[in-house]
Amino acid sequence: MKPSAILESALYVTDLDAAEAFYRDVIGLERIAKVDGRHVFFRCGEGILLLFNAEATRHAPPPDAKLPVPPHGAVGQGHLCFATTAAEIEDWKATLEAHDVAIEADFEWPSGGRSIYFRDPSGNSIEFAEPRIWNP
Repeated sequence: MKPSAILESALYVTDLDAAEAFYRDVIGLERIAKVDGRHVFFRCGEGILLLFNAEATRHAPPPDAKLPVPPHGAVGQGHLCFATTAAEIEDWKATLEAHDVAIEADFEWPSGGRSIYFRDPSGNSIEFAEPRIWNP
């Protein structure tokens, strides 16, 4: 037996409000949940992007918590890749540049497919890539 898909992915951010604005206004994701100072969650296709204030999630929940999620967190720059088509990459570049988001890398993979890389407000490395980079 093996999992059929990744249901959610998490990034840890240093400024939750700036991250929320970036993923909502620049990337265009739909916010589905928020707890001020702790997290904001977005729908992305069939999956969910979880953005956490790492400091707020390092601590165990109280014993009577309704949702006793264990502590978690990460320090440093994470990475997330969004799937996109070759035709959409130029549109994404224009959108990012219109929001003063610098493109750090733009290249074709040896096995085929293009990627562009940029940073979110917390310094996480974000990528738009053609899915064929993994399925040539």
